[in-house]
Amino acid sequence: MKKSFKVTIATLYATSYAALTILQTISMGPLTYGPIQVRLSDALLPTAMVTGIPAAIGLAIGCIIANMYYYLSPLDVVLGSIANFIAAYLSYKFSKGKAIVAGLLSAVSVALIVGTYLSYLFNLNIFIVILWVGVGEFISTVLIGVPLTKALEKAFKDHLRELIK
Repeated sequence: MKKSFKVTIATLYATSYAALTILQTISMGPLTYGPIQVRLSDALLPTAMVTGIPAAIGLAIGCIIANMYYYLSPLDVVLGSIANFIAAYLSYKFSKGKAIVAGLLSAVSVALIVGTYLSYLFNLNIFIVILWVGVGEFISTVLIGVPLTKALEKAFKDHLRELIK
């Protein structure tokens, strides 16, 4: 893939993720951050199955931007973006073209990472917070993200996959 195309994909993901998260924060407030959250922008995580590493990088950068907007903690800025990168990378590397696997990998990885540090930040039971975050991630990455991933894959078929290699 040409470097300029990779940068374009990463930029598109970063700006989309940040904008969606910030708009949701403005309109829905605490539902975007905290131990009980449904971050709608996380629906973009499994789409990395189709768009690859540039998407993972863009989603991590987008999370940094979004988490700086609603500044909870340096931990949230750093670990949230790492969680996004890992979720998107796992979707790309291990889903084997199955959108449901990409969605579940995203949901589980974000629930474990984000749930762990949010339990620390809010002084709540780790297992409960992982469960709460997991439910929100399931809504975002599986119920919304899987159909989005399938639509993206159908729209671009193998053209995008060839460009990304």
